[in-house]
Amino acid sequence: MDEQKRDEEQTEVSEQQVKSVKPAGKHIRLKPFAFIMLIFLTILCTAGLTIFALTFGEQKVVEVKVPVERTEFKKLYEAYDALQQKYYEEVNEEEVVYGAINGMFDALGDPYSDYMNKDEANSFNESLSSSFQGIGAEIQERNGYIMIVSPIKNTPAEKAGLQPKDMVLAVDGKSVKGMSSTEAVLLIRGEKGSEVTLTIQRGDADSFDITLVRDDIPVETVYGDIDEAGIAHFQITSFSENTAAELEKLLTEYEKQGMKGIVLDVRQNPGGFLKAAIDISNLFVEEGKTIVQIQERDLEPQIVAADNRTKYKQPVTVLIDEGSASASEILAGALKESAGAKIVGLNSFGKGTMQEIIYMEDGANLKFTTGKWLTPDGNWVNEKGIAPDVKVDYPDYASLPYIDPSQQYEQGAEHAVIKTAERILEVLGYEPGKVDTIFDEATEAALKAYEQDNELEVTGILTGDTTYALMDAISEKLKTDDPQILKAKELLGVKAAETSAGE
Repeated sequence: MDEQKRDEEQTEVSEQQVKSVKPAGKHIRLKPFAFIMLIFLTILCTAGLTIFALTFGEQKVVEVKVPVERTEFKKLYEAYDALQQKYYEEVNEEEVVYGAINGMFDALGDPYSDYMNKDEANSFNESLSSSFQGIGAEIQERNGYIMIVSPIKNTPAEKAGLQPKDMVLAVDGKSVKGMSSTEAVLLIRGEKGSEVTLTIQRGDADSFDITLVRDDIPVETVYGDIDEAGIAHFQITSFSENTAAELEKLLTEYEKQGMKGIVLDVRQNPGGFLKAAIDISNLFVEEGKTIVQIQERDLEPQIVAADNRTKYKQPVTVLIDEGSASASEILAGALKESAGAKIVGLNSFGKGTMQEIIYMEDGANLKFTTGKWLTPDGNWVNEKGIAPDVKVDYPDYASLPYIDPSQQYEQGAEHAVIKTAERILEVLGYEPGKVDTIFDEATEAALKAYEQDNELEVTGILTGDTTYALMDAISEKLKTDDPQILKAKELLGVKAAETSAGE
């Protein structure tokens, strides 16, 4: 009752107060609760507008910071906020975030781990697909420089004479020093038929430019032939999803032709899929024997053993060189240590780690090292490579500098490439006189004789078709008289005479 009475008194007082005020022409009557809520909403909206203006206005007074749930990122957020608030120009948020992620990968000091934005990821993914357009060379960042790991067979890079360990200094005049390999690839690749000029440093010699015409990069990864003695030579250019199947198809075909020995050639093969290397090893390693050991962080090595698929029993040798990396080394190590194969050539590249790719929602890729692999005997070849059982060097003419066909040299000229041309003529059986940098009468006579023998216009001038013909001839000479292949075949113990006697 008392409460009711107080309410009535309060109501009366309110009514008296209202009556004492001269009413306006128009008015809105609000209940007390509605009036209070209206005031509350007004205050809330005002506060919201104020915060928005202070945060996003041209003159920012405060910076709204992302809540830091993981303390290790506190400095990162602080640095980002400081740039957004005080940097003298407007900050490109996307580029800053990309840079931060790149910085994390760079801090690893691992040339095989990389963050790739959308464009870089598309280029990288093309290299894993059935085909792409470019020059056909595997590259890697090494100590701030871009290095050729190996050119791919029958590509512009191979035809132009690019070699493992060539350093790419610039692409179309733009320095690539400090770039990641994926950044450099974006500059090197392009549409079929377009040109790209690489500035190359080879050893201690002066740098030189090579202009290449981009082309479709061949999708085949295995090339084979069989000689009269029954020795099959298989050149494996990379390890893709279909490489093992390509090799098996040729093995089946050559076995029907009486295959008695096998040379697996992974020279200048930069690697590829781990599974492809394991599948090929499985064709030669006895069931139960180790192919490779995989070791991830804080775990013991896991053994990958050969399965029970059909094995090829013919004797095998493996050819390697400084361009043989990753999966090539897995194959060589497996056949050397678990199948007794002899390794011939030069010390391999030395990449003993494995990478995983994570695909981001925006099209970017994260590629980073997740573990290392060991040979069957537990050897880690990283940065050491695999040493051949029989070392065989390339002949000196295999590493001669490139001669630009667009340039012209004639009697009386003096240039470093003249020495290269004279050495090629000498190897091909001509007599250019003293092999030096001077284009003299003997050089001209030898060049004219070569042009005459090869149905070229006889000018005695080193340029155009004559230059192309010389480079093609020395490349073919290396293929037919390859000392490493000859030694690999010799070690198999198969001879043509024995084949004839057996028949």
